Amino acid sequence: MTSFDYTEMTTRNRGFVTAADQARLREARVFIPGVGGMGGAAFMALVRAGVGRFIIADIDTFEVSNLNRQMFATLPGVGRPKAEVARDTALTINPEVQIEVLGREWTDDLDRLLADSQVAVNGMDDAAAGVHLYRRARAQGRTVIDAYASPLPSVTVVRPEAPRLEERLGYLTVGTDWTQVTAEMRKDCLQREIAYVLTHSSSHLYVDLDIAAEVAAGKRSRFSFSTMVTMAGTMMAEEAVHILLDRKGGTDHRGYFFNPHRVAVERPRSVLVAAIRGFAVRRLLTRMMG
Repeated sequence: MTSFDYTEMTTRNRGFVTAADQARLREARVFIPGVGGMGGAAFMALVRAGVGRFIIADIDTFEVSNLNRQMFATLPGVGRPKAEVARDTALTINPEVQIEVLGREWTDDLDRLLADSQVAVNGMDDAAAGVHLYRRARAQGRTVIDAYASPLPSVTVVRPEAPRLEERLGYLTVGTDWTQVTAEMRKDCLQREIAYVLTHSSSHLYVDLDIAAEVAAGKRSRFSFSTMVTMAGTMMAEEAVHILLDRKGGTDHRGYFFNPHRVAVERPRSVLVAAIRGFAVRRLLTRMMG
């Protein structure tokens, strides 16, 4: 069996990072709640980049429907906890990596997890837990890297001083304890996020809008495609590296969308254009969900 050597594993990173940068990555710790789709792709990329310490959390087990896009999903892994499978796989890449694995209890220990990490990469799709993460990240002075519920790969970098997603998009959760977030609030969060995505990107050109309307209405699960999920997760990992190495990143709390169909970056529209498009988008969604 070939013996492991961290220096040899990361030797081809040179040119992108210096030896001193690599040493910093080895000592860095990243918190990733949700290691399924985008979170799993980000975790995989950061492990291979040589980040040496992680805290990962996930409340779910792998299902057959995850096989289409989630990096750690395999048929033998169906039914196993996602975080445990992700940890076990990461150890086959770098047996020296340190990984703390948590399940549903992570929300009770969030302040400690954020204090022990340099950055959080949000891989969840739960609105209530996401609200909790963002609020405590602000209190702990930590940056959250995230992505929109979007058919096009996206990434946001929400620093402690930046507005929270719930504030920016006007979620009904504002002022509500995260444990009291209702099903209707969750649905409203998703609908507002979808409206934002359709307003500020060309996502509508590349998906079935009837299915999108069913997702917004809560009639079906979100749809995802392997290439889009993997690209988004890798974009999130790249922004995490920027944070860990104190480099200037490529975006802010508003984020951007990457359009691989036209090979273009789509950034938030101006206030006037967004107001006009947003009005049309909301009318369209209301009609389609009706």
